[in-house]
Amino acid sequence: QVQLVESGGGLVQAGGSLRLSCAASGSIFSMGWYRQAPGKQRELVARITGGSNTRYADSVKGRFTISRDNAKNMVYLQMNSLKSEDTAVYYCTATWGLGLPNYWGQGTQVTVSS
Repeated sequence: QVQLVESGGGLVQAGGSLRLSCAASGSIFSMGWYRQAPGKQRELVARITGGSNTRYADSVKGRFTISRDNAKNMVYLQMNSLKSEDTAVYYCTATWGLGLPNYWGQGTQVTVSS
């Protein structure tokens, strides 16, 4: 069992930046971020493997950057040029392979005001 604890959400104006952090209780192959906006399905935002291969949703490419510190079992999401449509609850995830996440954090709210 891997536990995930997110931090760094909050309220920011459009065009601003936020950095999300997630601490995992153990080492795991792939970590990432999903988000869910009101009335919408949960969607993948970004994912990074232990070898630092990354994948991004088209909607965040060029604005968001995912990174990880394997020694600390941490994953980060740097979010720049935020838009109102980025408003959502962001969930840290961890996966043993490349499929759907095996573990989820409790979520952190990101609100972008226009």
